[in-house]
Amino acid sequence: MSMIRDLRAAVRPSRRRDHAPYPYEKSAPACANSAIVDCGVYREGRRVSDHVTPAAAMASVRSEGGFAWIGLHEPTEAEFAGIAQEFGLHPLAVEDAVHAHQRPKLERYDETLFTVFKTVHYVEHTELTATSEVVETGEVMCFTGRDFIVTVRHGGQGSLRALRHRLQDDPELLAKGPSAVLHAIADQVVDGYMAVAGAVQDDIDEVEIDVFSSGTNGKGTGAKGSPKGGDAGRIYQLKREVLEFKRAVSPLLRPMQLLSERPMRLVDSDIQKYFRDVADHLARVNEQVLSFDDLLNSILQANLAQAAVAQNEDMRKITAWAAIFAVPTMIAGIYGMNFDYMPELHWKFGYPAVLLATVAICFGIHRGFKRNGWL
Repeated sequence: MSMIRDLRAAVRPSRRRDHAPYPYEKSAPACANSAIVDCGVYREGRRVSDHVTPAAAMASVRSEGGFAWIGLHEPTEAEFAGIAQEFGLHPLAVEDAVHAHQRPKLERYDETLFTVFKTVHYVEHTELTATSEVVETGEVMCFTGRDFIVTVRHGGQGSLRALRHRLQDDPELLAKGPSAVLHAIADQVVDGYMAVAGAVQDDIDEVEIDVFSSGTNGKGTGAKGSPKGGDAGRIYQLKREVLEFKRAVSPLLRPMQLLSERPMRLVDSDIQKYFRDVADHLARVNEQVLSFDDLLNSILQANLAQAAVAQNEDMRKITAWAAIFAVPTMIAGIYGMNFDYMPELHWKFGYPAVLLATVAICFGIHRGFKRNGWL
């Protein structure tokens, strides 16, 4: 248990202090490849040198041991071609890494593991609307070999710089090799899922409160008196965002299961045990996301049911008033007919008597409808 705590403390953000910039970060932009964020060699858990090219890093690894970690951000085919050749990466995996928009997956090409992670970021907003963007996705792809790991990031979120710093503060963990880096990335991605799930839960709770409060006590109405929760567009938008979240989480279950259960030569046996912890957290997030979809379906059905009930109430009111106005209309229609012999036509009190009778009948009908809840 203490080993698990040490491992998770290493790969998760520390609240005790901020990391100062490392000296070697200044040399990263000097890389010949503009897409390279950082490249370095790690030996016995410590960063031993910085190199301007991945080729120089690999030459050092092959001659003196250790492993190389190359980080890239949205490389083009031309920028990635030299790295792919240097590390012997499979063309199919290279194509996926360059063009992105892949499902989370784990594939093995010869002596290289290719892993795709979908990063998810919660988009802050003051009020949820029918056009609000709730989650923003990116991708992190990892080529893991015996003595190297190449990470390719797409999107503005999911930076690995802070993660690199935390790993370098734990040489014992980093000494486990490229698989330790792969685990740290997986753990950070899944931790991001958990944070986003909590924020999305708050949005769903807000929508749920709006829907049911507007349907029970009349609160939450807009300027025109329509229920704020009655805007089904907000619920549909939230369902779309949850679906995008689900596409990032659910496909990753199988890769995490393989990494935690199936022995692999490229994954250190000690590190493989910790993938179980990541897989467990991922399973919990997946269950939560699935429950989001079911809950939103229930909220949407309740919203539509409330809209139908409101329409029925409006129709009852319209019908009740139509019935009330039918009485004077009928009486006026009768006495508007051109007959010479009509009852009370020449009676002195005929006009006020008809008015009083009309008012009395209308009042009685109105009271009956009011008693039955139609008005």
